[in-house]
Amino acid sequence: MTKIYCVEDDDNIRELIVYALNNSGFDAMGFENAANFYLELDKSTPDLILLDIMLPDEDGLSILKNIRQNPKTMSMPVIMLTAKSSEYDRVIGLDTGADDYIIKPFSVMELISRIKALLRRVNIGSSNNIISFKNIVLNYDKRLVTVDNSVIYLTYKEFELLYYLLKNQNIVLSREKVLNEVWGYDFEGETRTVDVHIGTLRQKLGESGIFIQTIRNVGYKIGERL
Repeated sequence: MTKIYCVEDDDNIRELIVYALNNSGFDAMGFENAANFYLELDKSTPDLILLDIMLPDEDGLSILKNIRQNPKTMSMPVIMLTAKSSEYDRVIGLDTGADDYIIKPFSVMELISRIKALLRRVNIGSSNNIISFKNIVLNYDKRLVTVDNSVIYLTYKEFELLYYLLKNQNIVLSREKVLNEVWGYDFEGETRTVDVHIGTLRQKLGESGIFIQTIRNVGYKIGERL
């Protein structure tokens, strides 16, 4: 059974989410603060985390950074729950490593739909799916990326973005197409999301990040530099 952790300090919201998820066939647990969440995370890792930004002991963005720095959880899907609706706050969350975000107030049906969509994308893959370009090698089944045989740690969305670029080497992909294919047609975000993830992906690839090229007014491609 798919296990989901919900970190939310509002008792009513947290209890509603946990109740709805359990009734929808998930194994959901709720935590009112970071301390309790970390204790349970040390015991057992979930399949997905719902993470509020405003918490009493540690803010959600700080928790997210810790999740992404821990080899055991760095690729775990995370959806941010936030009352903040400005583009700046959404970009900060995505830049920190969130895979999706949902703005309060939201309907439980929408939340469950977004969770299922993200989990479907997590489970997509085929046997022995290894793809490479130059010194970049991606093993989809092992969720592993190496550059010059050194492991590069990516978030879930960074990994999926690189995989999509590598599958379409030397093909120019528009921001809209990348957003639809990597984030899904039901994602209600801006194309700025793609730019943010391209930026962090380039940084993590180091010198090999130059192979991800910006095509002005169109989008991106990975391939030989002209």
